Amino acid sequence: MTLPLVRQAWLPVLLLVGSNVFMTFAWYGHLRFKSATLWMVVLASWGIALFEYCLMVPANRIGYGYYTAAQLKTIQEVVTLSVFVLFSMFYLNEGVRWNVLVGFAFMAVAAFFIFHKWN
Repeated sequence: MTLPLVRQAWLPVLLLVGSNVFMTFAWYGHLRFKSATLWMVVLASWGIALFEYCLMVPANRIGYGYYTAAQLKTIQEVVTLSVFVLFSMFYLNEGVRWNVLVGFAFMAVAAFFIFHKWN
């Protein structure tokens, strides 16, 4: 089944955003619950991560062919860090420091090089 070009371009990105929201909560959501035992945190994280996989695998499957594997991974990393910054600001109440912003700028440069069509 071939998807229309616009859907094939944006659907993987939207699925990657959703999957990264789940994964961020699976990996870091427990930090607000210090009294929870480690085994409970691990089980809860696995349960949340299942939903991440249910979005990540289709995102890569749908996006591959329109994007290269390297481009899909780059999108995933940029989305991951973007979701994490928002998560740390609003869920963990942490600020964003200048060095994080500089690191993101370097990642934007890396994404440019990965997505640019070189002759």
